[in-house]
Amino acid sequence: MPRDHRRGVEWPADGPSASTIRSVTRTRIPDEVLSAAHERAAARAARDWEAADRLRARIEAAGWRVVDRGTDFALSQAAPPDVTDDAHARYGVSSNVPSRLEEAPVGVATVVLVATDWPEDLARALASLGAHAPEGTSVVIVADEPSADQAAALEAVEAGVGTGGLAPEVVWTSARLGQAAAVNAAVRRASGPVVILLDTSVELTGDAISPLLAAFDDQTVAVAGGWGIVSSDLRRFEDAPAGDVDAIEAYCLAFRRSDFVERGPFDEHFRFYRNLDIWWSLVLRDEGEGSVPRRAVALDGLPLTRHEHRGYTSLPPDERDRQSKRNFYRILDRFGSRRDLLVRRG
Repeated sequence: MPRDHRRGVEWPADGPSASTIRSVTRTRIPDEVLSAAHERAAARAARDWEAADRLRARIEAAGWRVVDRGTDFALSQAAPPDVTDDAHARYGVSSNVPSRLEEAPVGVATVVLVATDWPEDLARALASLGAHAPEGTSVVIVADEPSADQAAALEAVEAGVGTGGLAPEVVWTSARLGQAAAVNAAVRRASGPVVILLDTSVELTGDAISPLLAAFDDQTVAVAGGWGIVSSDLRRFEDAPAGDVDAIEAYCLAFRRSDFVERGPFDEHFRFYRNLDIWWSLVLRDEGEGSVPRRAVALDGLPLTRHEHRGYTSLPPDERDRQSKRNFYRILDRFGSRRDLLVRRG
């Protein structure tokens, strides 16, 4: 199997009045978006790039685009509209999905699946979850502008067909939002204290969820999963044996829901899936320069089987390499000098 982890309106920075915004844009900028934009401008002035990146991600997750103009900034609406029809509410931006994140967690875990194409892959993953997930596991599927075949399969899932006794919740989008935005949409609906990202190319052959949950009994563990990678320079990553690693691959990647609230959302510039797992693993582990990073742990012997990853094999090599490189530059922008995050430092 091939490796697939290599991975507008302007105003002064002190801001206009709400009436000015409305008269120029015709769409009122939400207070939380404008506030985040001002906070980001202050962070940039203080050269706090990590905070600036985090605030940009929050703005974009809300469906707005921020463009820097020296010390000023411009905001414009960037998201497709929400659409409601007789069958579904379809969301054009992840932040419009009603959130459960302020509610107390229930159950043991929420498994997140992103469905675009290949309904047979989704069916296999769901059947394996139905057979092996422990009681208290919930499932959220994001229908990220799925193909016609996938949409039909998801409507059957909503009707309880082929779910293996599970009752998955399906979140529909009004346009193809991309991997990070789809995951953000799903995690907003997560009810379990642990979130497990599971690729639809992966099949459970036993209870892989309970060992993942047990890993979080150790408070130093920030992220856990079945496959880990390491690097000596944050430029090249390679497979690693079980144990402490630099990042967990998103075939099966688990983290605490509370950490998403504190450190998320996922950066929605990652429309393609590759290297998003590295970025998120480092975000979860990072305690700041000079502090001991939290741990990423690859667990040995999880009962998981990887099948063909068709999000990888369906694209021409030059296109997946182009998108992968663009994603990897985002990792370098934020973490390129952070060799303190590596378990082995070259």
